[in-house]
Amino acid sequence: MDPLTHTLLGTSLGLACFGRRLGRATAVGVGGVAGAAPDLDVLIGSATDPLLAVEFHRHFTHALPFAPVGAAAVLGLLAIYRPWREQWRGRWVAVWGCALVAWVSHALLDAATSYGTLLLWPLTDRRYGWDFVAVVDPAVTVALAIGLGFAWRRKAALWAVAGLALAVGYLGLGVVQHGRAVAAQAVVAAERGHGPERIEVMPTLGNVLVWRALYEDDGKIYADRVRVGLAGDASVRPGWALAHVRESDLTAAERARNERRSFARFTWFAEGWVARSPTDATVLGDMRYSMSTEAFDPVWGIRFTAPGEAAEVAWVNRSRDRRVSPRELWEELLGRDPRFRPVTIRSGGR
Repeated sequence: MDPLTHTLLGTSLGLACFGRRLGRATAVGVGGVAGAAPDLDVLIGSATDPLLAVEFHRHFTHALPFAPVGAAAVLGLLAIYRPWREQWRGRWVAVWGCALVAWVSHALLDAATSYGTLLLWPLTDRRYGWDFVAVVDPAVTVALAIGLGFAWRRKAALWAVAGLALAVGYLGLGVVQHGRAVAAQAVVAAERGHGPERIEVMPTLGNVLVWRALYEDDGKIYADRVRVGLAGDASVRPGWALAHVRESDLTAAERARNERRSFARFTWFAEGWVARSPTDATVLGDMRYSMSTEAFDPVWGIRFTAPGEAAEVAWVNRSRDRRVSPRELWEELLGRDPRFRPVTIRSGGR
């Protein structure tokens, strides 16, 4: 999720859970700072190893075992300011608890998206991505902002609780819609005579109606767009299929440059959804995200560099050039896009 949403979530939880004990200002301030702090991992990077940044974003700072340490670090940083330090005397455990709740909320909300979060590091390096909500979804942000605004204006923490309840309710809707979208994609795969080795269905930007659906079968990755109405009706817009790229599929030149295991590291980040860009075969793209709804045009990926360059791969990031038409998205959301066809989800999703 974006930093604003994390800050609002931490602030709302701080006010709702610790406002009476710590006072509004302290609860809001500590909760807001701790809610945003895990994303300081974006400062980790290397000029000669561009994959270091993507490896360590949502890494140890987002791990639940690290949360108590992170909360203590926030507390220590804020306590440098003497007036706050004196004000919190005798209430250190409560202030730390406020920071801890906000820190944990950041990790869990990120895990609810598709990007991948190392929730249980160092116990496992599995990237948890539950696919219940988009990385950016204004519905969550607005619900938290409205609740917090009324809580501050009317000096009643109950409004912050109401905002949290709305946000949680929306996430719950995402869980339901995700299950429906997965069932619809399974039907589509079966209609094609495929037995998917795995399926991943992710919400598209800012909604829980239109989903990007992937599955792998017989060495290919298939991508479709699935729309699930709030009443449970489903339709699909058939997409495309590309060869799933494994390390054995690299060219001789790419294998020669793969000394730092860059391909394996990128595959881990992309959770195995790797294919070559149809418009530039030198780009190994993350198929979870596409610049276009028409065909696979990777938002990001890697390209092996020429021998002699300091970095063996270049990170290709085109997120700022995304070319998704707002009108097209609106038509999809309303169910008016004629390219979608109905899908019947049978009992039990089969």
